[in-house]
Amino acid sequence: MIAVEQGFDKVRELISALQELVEQGGRSKERADIIERGVFDCLLELGHEFMTMYFEKAGEGDQGETIERSDETLKRLEKKERDYHSIFGVIRVSRFVYAVREKKKAFAPLDEQLALPDVAHSYVLQDWLTRFCVKNSFDDSVASIRSLLGVKVSKRTVERLNEDLGTHVVPFRDSLPTEFRDDQEILTVSADGKGVPIRSTIEQRNGLPETAWQRHHRKKQEEKAEGRAKKRLSRGQMKSRKQMAYVGAVFSISPHVRTSSDILDEVVTKTPVNRPRPVNKRVQATMTNYLVGERINGQEVLFSDLARQVSQRDPESNKPLICLMDGQRSLWEQQREYLPQATPIIDIFHVSERLWEAAYCFHDEGSAEAEKMVCHYFRMLLDGKVDTVIRSFRAKKNSLSKYKKTILESIIKYYKNNRQYMKYAEYLQKGYPIGSGAIEGACRHLVKDRMEQTGMRWEIEGAQAMLNTRSAYINDEWDELIEYRIKKKIEENYGQAA
Repeated sequence: MIAVEQGFDKVRELISALQELVEQGGRSKERADIIERGVFDCLLELGHEFMTMYFEKAGEGDQGETIERSDETLKRLEKKERDYHSIFGVIRVSRFVYAVREKKKAFAPLDEQLALPDVAHSYVLQDWLTRFCVKNSFDDSVASIRSLLGVKVSKRTVERLNEDLGTHVVPFRDSLPTEFRDDQEILTVSADGKGVPIRSTIEQRNGLPETAWQRHHRKKQEEKAEGRAKKRLSRGQMKSRKQMAYVGAVFSISPHVRTSSDILDEVVTKTPVNRPRPVNKRVQATMTNYLVGERINGQEVLFSDLARQVSQRDPESNKPLICLMDGQRSLWEQQREYLPQATPIIDIFHVSERLWEAAYCFHDEGSAEAEKMVCHYFRMLLDGKVDTVIRSFRAKKNSLSKYKKTILESIIKYYKNNRQYMKYAEYLQKGYPIGSGAIEGACRHLVKDRMEQTGMRWEIEGAQAMLNTRSAYINDEWDELIEYRIKKKIEENYGQAA
């Protein structure tokens, strides 16, 4: 009680000092930002004093000479102290501990009563640290917390906290309700791949040959390096290795019926269109990894979960289901395996990019003639005349040089291989989306903006953890995830529900 009374005396002193700071600052017309910082510092001190008094009032966890726990009789030992790293600073907590005997694992009843974490950092501080790091680098996150709160935390601590939080994301999502408010008429699935810079691929770590994508990426990097005069990397450069993160999104959207002319007007004139927005969108990303020597394919894991979400959101299959992606063959194979009922649509913007490549085989880049050719064939594609476009390109290719003919032949092959996904006249009439802006944005926002900051290279486990936690943040699931983890930690640490 004496300590608590002393604490309240300190609080009154701090409040008096805070009042004096404000009054004197107002009289002297001190700069507002200086007063604001001073007020904040005083509030941090107040918070520290109040938390200290909270622990004093909670007692020392004395349960008598012995207690029964897990079919064992534990004896009361000497009091021990632990650090509680709060957002207000470090607080020393003294409490009794119990154990079978000295030097055996001890149990502190007060820790259980107050649901203290098994690490020094409070759940609030853990929340803030991981919240910072899903948006900024670990170094910047540590520096920001130190600058704002004066709390010192190591970079490795934040990495471990994020990795631990990442392991809770999948079971957390499994616990979420499967019904959504305001879900729209069309259910849409989209997927794509985005490379993550890593220290070593899982193939390298397991002594396996590189994948086709890794081989393609490596050759591109080697081609870029051919023109360099120096063999060694310049200062600040690092060897680049990447492994794919497979990004998926599930959302609903209302129908938006339009014509090919509507699309052309929007694309050519850049006229803003009040189109429907995705509703209840959830994004996620999965990387291929090995578990106990078994290869876990990231694409299969992603599509299995996307299929599960679809069945939860539309168990009776009453809604039209769209799968909207680019032309990556392996992704379409997963769609046929896990979502065979979906209407497959290839992103119209990937299709139109090939038209520009084709136009530049015949006309100068940026010319009006090239743009006119693109508009002509773009309308044909939107009207469902894919075969007509293919025949026209075949008829034109003989007039080209060998190099440009090769380019046009690859475009023809692309359209031929994907024409079953290019029934745009039908899609537009039914009001289906035909652009994969949602997944393109997810790849950039979820992966690139955080994972490809300057100089970053990841281990697979750390990268997957970051993708998990960042997706929860983007999906606006953060507060629920934090509460879920706290409850699970309490169950894990003390064997009881929170």
